[in-house]
Amino acid sequence: MSPAFRAMDVEPRTKGVLLEPFVHQVGGHSCVLRFNETTLCKPLVPREHQFYETLPAEMRRFTPQYKGVVSVRFEEDEDRNLCLIAYPLKGDHGTVDFVDNSDCEPKSKLLRWTNKKHHMLETEKTPKDWVRQHRKEEKMKSHKLEEEFEWLKKSEVLYYSVEKKGSISSQLKHYNPWSMKCHQQQLQRMKENAKHRNQYKFILLENLTSRYEVPCVLDLKMGTRQHGDDASEEKAANQIRKCQQSTSAVIGVRVCGMQVYQAGTGQLMFMNKYHGRKLSVQGFKEALFQFFHNGRYLRRELLGPVLKKLAELKAVLERQESYRFYSSSLLVIYDGKEWPEVALDSDEEDLEDLSEESADESAGAYAYKPIGASSVDVRMIDFAHTTCRLYGEDSVVHEGQDAGYIFGLQSLIDIVTEISEESGE
Repeated sequence: MSPAFRAMDVEPRTKGVLLEPFVHQVGGHSCVLRFNETTLCKPLVPREHQFYETLPAEMRRFTPQYKGVVSVRFEEDEDRNLCLIAYPLKGDHGTVDFVDNSDCEPKSKLLRWTNKKHHMLETEKTPKDWVRQHRKEEKMKSHKLEEEFEWLKKSEVLYYSVEKKGSISSQLKHYNPWSMKCHQQQLQRMKENAKHRNQYKFILLENLTSRYEVPCVLDLKMGTRQHGDDASEEKAANQIRKCQQSTSAVIGVRVCGMQVYQAGTGQLMFMNKYHGRKLSVQGFKEALFQFFHNGRYLRRELLGPVLKKLAELKAVLERQESYRFYSSSLLVIYDGKEWPEVALDSDEEDLEDLSEESADESAGAYAYKPIGASSVDVRMIDFAHTTCRLYGEDSVVHEGQDAGYIFGLQSLIDIVTEISEESGE
């Protein structure tokens, strides 16, 4: 065991957890991984970790539940493939049970890079030649990955048809291109750094999509300013330019990513941040309308709960002194699964007999109750650049509310209200 590994103070003789890509990530660039069905993990950033450790109680229902810290390292499996494995830190098991899920299927090939040992015969290349060839192949792989990512940037809005075979939720795991390419790019960098460092701390967070059959996810970059107080001049200038050239400067919010299941066409629609930056205010409103539209009709029943949650979050943030949520995002999530419409006075036996086929719009004359569907969720995420006066080491201390973030929330409330009113609510 290396000194670096001992320094992480990992719980001895504990089976690790194989990490897999989190396929419902629609924005950002940080490497978000699936720990288990209800838990995600992402690289620990001290400032974000401090936020989750100290956030006000009334804000907790608007953020993912924080579940602790784990150590993550590369290891070889029985086929000599590299995998990312998470281990608990000593004395810090958090709220997650550590179980060996290495036999879970399917194992993600995106997290496993071939590292098979070659047994060379006398007629094969010399070790020096093999190393040279191996480096060349790795360079070509890296170059190909960059080309694929550049293609993804240009393909700002994508549609994928979902086959009729199998469940929609199982097929979703294979489709989100933004999630997959971001993971490939980030994990490739981690692989390249593994020779120098093979220990990382990750924080564990609630998987907000776990209770939805077919998660529809909207990632909104909030606020009129995105750069943190510690940003370099170049970084600050770059972030200011992005805000000025997008809806961030005008309404304090812009689309950072979107994933929507459109039942009308059987397609999944993905929108990335590059398209979101180009939208006008009217384009932003149309994108929001599209997010709540299932290809057949507007999901009007979601608009009221969204407005209620946005208003509640706004009231909470107006009571927070000194916080600035620079570069933070707001997630809106609902279930794209179509649930049957049934009369509200139906008994439990009738409900159990109902199939999970698509709802029949002709039943609109009946009051309905979605079976098994969870309501829409609204949560703040990404706090790597958050600051507040509780963080004693910060050189800048702000007073009062985060006016830019609150301005963006109010703009969002106004636009969702317009959509609701125009749709006949």
